[in-house]
Amino acid sequence: MVTDRDDIANLFGQIAVQAAVPIMEFFQSDGKAQHKIDGSPVTEADLASERIILAALAALLPAIPVVSEEEAAAGLTPAVHGRFILVDPLDGTREFVHRRKEFGVNIGLIENGVAIAGAIYAPALDQLWLGGTTARKLTIRPGEDLSKARNSHLISTRTPPEGALRVVASRSHPDQQTADFISRLVIEEHVSAGSSLKFCRVAEGLADIYPRFGPTMEWDVAAGDAILRAAGGVMVAGDGQPFRYGKAGYKTGTFVALGRASLAARAFPSLSA
Repeated sequence: MVTDRDDIANLFGQIAVQAAVPIMEFFQSDGKAQHKIDGSPVTEADLASERIILAALAALLPAIPVVSEEEAAAGLTPAVHGRFILVDPLDGTREFVHRRKEFGVNIGLIENGVAIAGAIYAPALDQLWLGGTTARKLTIRPGEDLSKARNSHLISTRTPPEGALRVVASRSHPDQQTADFISRLVIEEHVSAGSSLKFCRVAEGLADIYPRFGPTMEWDVAAGDAILRAAGGVMVAGDGQPFRYGKAGYKTGTFVALGRASLAARAFPSLSA
């Protein structure tokens, strides 16, 4: 069984790249979205991707339970304990439906409430991010083998500047709490990004902080959290306390992703007072 964090991230990355093949077939056609009971969109691409991912994980990591978005929406969630996998087979469905390229496949491994390995693949951009003990970015086309990846290089968060920060926030899910949080910071630049690619922007050092106070789910963030941590960052709950997975209904609650742990004092000044 694969146990090394980087090997697991590579495995997740290869599965995500394969799952992206039907996603891109639907993206290039005129597929329409349906809506789940909670009102969120779902497409045939979500379902096709999930089938590939779940089959691959069952074959390669059969001992680790998997919680996946569309199965969870259908009421199918396994019992989980210390270690489990979170899957979003098509993160950023709204971006996908509106033919914007910032959507991806997310696979993350949780251990004792912490994201320890993950992969995010953005197939319309040919970009793959991996996080285990290190964080990497690769260029690879849907369906390719990881051995054929190009431009593979380590990534890391940037040292925060003394003055103004770069913040990245949701384009499709703005909310007042997030806006209020951002208003309390000294901001140099506001970077927009779709889906979980916001984590990747921070992990690459293109932004310093990503706050999210609107509702979202743990499978939306686990892979990005793992990549961010491997790149030198940290994710905390919206009150500045440690973020943990496995909450009721797999709802994240509020959170803030930070390029470096030292930013917590600026994001939550009341905690350092």
